[in-house]
Amino acid sequence: MVVDAIVEFLSPRTLAEVFLRGLAEAGLYVMIAAGLTLVFGLMGVLNFAHGSLTMIGAYLGSLALVATVGGSSGAAFRLLMFGVAVVVAFGALAALGGALEVGLIRPIYDRPPLYQILLTFGVTLMLDEIARILVLFYGLQPTTVWQDVLGTKPAFLSETYGGLIGGLELFQLLFGLLTVVGVHLFLTRTRYGLFVRAGSEDSEMLSALGVDVRRVFTVVFALGTGLAGAAGVLLAWDSAWGASVPLAAETLLPAFVVVIIGGLGTFRGTVVAALLVGLVDATMTWWFQNYIAFTGLPEMTIFLILVVMLVVKPQGLYGVSEVGGH
Repeated sequence: MVVDAIVEFLSPRTLAEVFLRGLAEAGLYVMIAAGLTLVFGLMGVLNFAHGSLTMIGAYLGSLALVATVGGSSGAAFRLLMFGVAVVVAFGALAALGGALEVGLIRPIYDRPPLYQILLTFGVTLMLDEIARILVLFYGLQPTTVWQDVLGTKPAFLSETYGGLIGGLELFQLLFGLLTVVGVHLFLTRTRYGLFVRAGSEDSEMLSALGVDVRRVFTVVFALGTGLAGAAGVLLAWDSAWGASVPLAAETLLPAFVVVIIGGLGTFRGTVVAALLVGLVDATMTWWFQNYIAFTGLPEMTIFLILVVMLVVKPQGLYGVSEVGGH
């Protein structure tokens, strides 16, 4: 039995299936965690509201899709509207993030980190409760996935290609890859990206050189929350996640796990950690779906990776001792 299982797992077809599914999961994880690591990398702020912002992005994107996509809409139009929904969610969440940074977080930069943790946790509770009240008022599902938005997905994303990977998983892989390239270009090819990298090393020196660090903080926080909103739209098409109020907690935990494994405040570490977690998760999921009848354990593997990393290398794969001048 054990030998048969190992032989099947090591077959080229199974390895290819697990590898592709792992890359697709990595694309999701990097989308979820990218904004969180950018904010912590420059500002040293652990944003506990990140999951709630992702959930709001999922609902905003879903509203845009449900309002514009009909039963007779073609695949090209559905993809176009998905792009519009991403832009809407990104813009709205970026504006909300900028307002939160200016109105709530900026006044407590000089306080101990505990103040920022308590503040963002309080924002999480407030946003979740507002979302719960609104979806109940409009008759949407508050605790289960909003089914209407799943029907706006193009039919080809529901198909399986080569018996290896689904169309939606390929789409998530492509979306994650575009996010990595986009954030990398922002950090390496733009003026604000230069400020972010310099500020993550020494924000006081950056300020002494005449850069308006407060404005950079606002831009980075808005970018991080905008990425959270875009990730929410992507999750809305996935029935395993979907638009629901519990999505806030469901995305916050893996986002923190990926950021901690990669090393707090390093985008390169977040990308590598997302790949590691995605591949391990896909591998363990295959084993537990095919040979071990205990469905709850695959989700635990990413937390086991976190425990091992904290024991072996507490600062993470590419972590530094201090970020953002803190």
